[in-house]
Amino acid sequence: MQITTERLVLREFGADDWRAVLDYQRDPLYLRYYPWEDRREADARAFVEMFRQWQAEQPRRRFQLAIVLRDDGRLIGNCGIRRKLDNDWEADIGYELSPQHWGHGYATEAAQAMVDFGFRELGLRRISSWCIADNIASARVLERLGFRQEGRLRRNEFFKGRWWDTLLYALLAEEWQPTVTTGGA
Repeated sequence: MQITTERLVLREFGADDWRAVLDYQRDPLYLRYYPWEDRREADARAFVEMFRQWQAEQPRRRFQLAIVLRDDGRLIGNCGIRRKLDNDWEADIGYELSPQHWGHGYATEAAQAMVDFGFRELGLRRISSWCIADNIASARVLERLGFRQEGRLRRNEFFKGRWWDTLLYALLAEEWQPTVTTGGA
């Protein structure tokens, strides 16, 4: 599977993609909102292999794609949509990006393509997502796409020696407006 946007290609993960994933997952800025203190080769290999195993699911319910720059082919992150286990009409979306590529609209562009795929190709009625409340840039991506905040779970995640709040978001098919500008996040 492959989705092409103005500046990006969202494609299936290959076995050797772990190297690029490890490069950005080791960055302290990336690690800020994750429980990990560091990432090792084994972690990145397992991360990529999990997504590669999802490619073989029949029927396929989870689509986690590598985000690659169209102009030079560099892998800069990933974005995915995963159907819920108990129904076929709802899924969640997630994305991550190399910190050196933050602020250029790539996360928004990739997430927009994946949301559009979910509503148009998978026939979803609802797509949800969540982020750590302190991760303002991630919340802005969701809001830029039209997601509405549905809740805030107070101090429900504990890592790096503190409690974190989580913001819950969702978007309904009838609310989807696929022409979002990509500047910013």
